[in-house]
Amino acid sequence: MTKAGSKGGNLRDKLDGNELDLSLSDLNEVPVKELAALPKATILDLSCNKLNTLPTEFCGLTHLVKLDLSKNKLQQLPADFGRLVNLQHLDLLNNRLVTLPVSFAQLKSLKWLDLKDNPLDPVLAKVAGDCLDEKQCKQCANKVLQHMKAMQADQEREKQRRLEVEREAEKKREAKQRAKEAQERELRKREKAEEKERRRKEYDALKASKREQEKKPKKETNQAPKSKSGSRPRKPPPRKHTRSWAVLKLLLLLLLCVAGGLVVCRVTELQQQPLCTSVNTIYDNAVRGLRSHHILQWVLQTDSQQ
Repeated sequence: MTKAGSKGGNLRDKLDGNELDLSLSDLNEVPVKELAALPKATILDLSCNKLNTLPTEFCGLTHLVKLDLSKNKLQQLPADFGRLVNLQHLDLLNNRLVTLPVSFAQLKSLKWLDLKDNPLDPVLAKVAGDCLDEKQCKQCANKVLQHMKAMQADQEREKQRRLEVEREAEKKREAKQRAKEAQERELRKREKAEEKERRRKEYDALKASKREQEKKPKKETNQAPKSKSGSRPRKPPPRKHTRSWAVLKLLLLLLLCVAGGLVVCRVTELQQQPLCTSVNTIYDNAVRGLRSHHILQWVLQTDSQQ
């Protein structure tokens, strides 16, 4: 059997005033739901059962003033056992408890406590002492509460210390992260500046190259005047009127030929030949033309136009 309801009917039938006796009920677990429905039952007797643990919900029975859990098989109490703030009398005789939860220090109303016949931690056993009479049980309650409060304070300090260590570690991690991010930002900024400087240099070099290419034709056109003033002589520029010179050379050749013919026709015996007669006539006409400067003026005019 596991619940009082399955052995003795409705719990209300066992309620006597404000006292509910569930001892010797062969319980393996506490009927918390049914007990919560009986807020009048401020005195609860669960002794001489087979309870190994108490459910967490048991700590919600804050109306309890007196609780008897003696002669069970409890190995530990719930962590929130201290929520039973109205508890004044607690009997934990003959169980299997080694320690008490830290929240036990919150049982400020506790006046009576019995922890005999439990395999308590040596320190806790020494603090609890014996509970052979009313006075000793009251002293046990007072001493154990003081001890648990000290433990609670120690644990709170340790908790605060750990929190402080964690906060410091978190601050260090954040500072390290910020420093890393700042370093990365600085690196990106420097890389960006270097890239900008590289591109600017490339742009300047391109502009300089363009300017140099634009200056080259001007320099070439200016080479001739510069060479005149230089120390080393250069070849004179080619003559522009090559055609006129060719014409003059041809005319000179023709004149030589004509002159030769004239000499032959005028001096030798051939002057009476028909050909020489024609040549002599042409010569006479040419001499008259030259005297009038018509031919000379034509040659000079042609040369100036070319």
